[in-house]
Amino acid sequence: MKQETKDRIARCVKEVLPSTTKTCIWIIKITVGVSFAMMLLKYFDILPWISNAVSPVFRIFGLPGAAALAYVSGYFVNVYSCIAVMMTLELDWRALTILCTMVMCSHSMVLETAVLKKTGANGVRMVFIRTLSAFILGVVLNQILPGSADLSAEAIVESEKLPFLDTLWAWFLSALKLVLMMIAIIYSLNILQRLLSEFGIMEKIAKIFRPLMHVFGLHSNTVFLWLVANIIGLGYGAAAMLYEMDRGEVSREDVLLLDSHICISHSNLEDLMLLTACGAVWWIMLLSRWAMSIILVWEQRLEFSIRRKNA
Repeated sequence: MKQETKDRIARCVKEVLPSTTKTCIWIIKITVGVSFAMMLLKYFDILPWISNAVSPVFRIFGLPGAAALAYVSGYFVNVYSCIAVMMTLELDWRALTILCTMVMCSHSMVLETAVLKKTGANGVRMVFIRTLSAFILGVVLNQILPGSADLSAEAIVESEKLPFLDTLWAWFLSALKLVLMMIAIIYSLNILQRLLSEFGIMEKIAKIFRPLMHVFGLHSNTVFLWLVANIIGLGYGAAAMLYEMDRGEVSREDVLLLDSHICISHSNLEDLMLLTACGAVWWIMLLSRWAMSIILVWEQRLEFSIRRKNA
């Protein structure tokens, strides 16, 4: 490797570290705080209480009331929490696909809303859009998927609760593992992003995905951020998004359009594979959310157009 190339790499790393460290600390604070709060909600049976309150609504989606806890767990915690509950139920492919599509639209609501808000999006709008999109897709899929709704799944049998100190220790170990993984991924992503831009690789990637970005209604300069959100999700991708905004490479309007897309269509690698392994149909989960995201982005573009005319 030439010395000039080494110097360029070192300069890129040096440029990235300060802003990445600041963002990393912010993300970790939110993640640990939300994780601790959810641990308390589950330990004191508040999440099951919430799920019991909303379970009658789930018949509209062709889901048994027992599926409500799986959705609520995913809504407040993450996809893994949803899977843990979902696998205790006997759901067919149809119910699994509907439930998983809804969860993919609106999982990790607290953390991901904070991330989207940090990028400039309206937090209330994001919660409303993600929740409403999940419900709309639940109703639509219940109407168009072949077969009939099976509402006979039994309620979850509660396992014996561990002592609070044991629960706290288990949470601490889990949170520590998550924090270490987040640090590694966030720093690696931001450095990779900066290097791709420095050596002109981002321009080549943008050309490949430009037609797809046009269909989605997104600007080609958001390709890398779109890829990050789709591959690893919003939590890990937040630092990359914020870094690009700080550099001025992506306009606020472009970021808001991207937010409208990725708020319901992200984590389309690991989470999609996990839910597919559980029995859901991957292409239905993917294409239905893409269709909804296209509607949301073009609606956002219409809003921008109207505001510019009125101004």
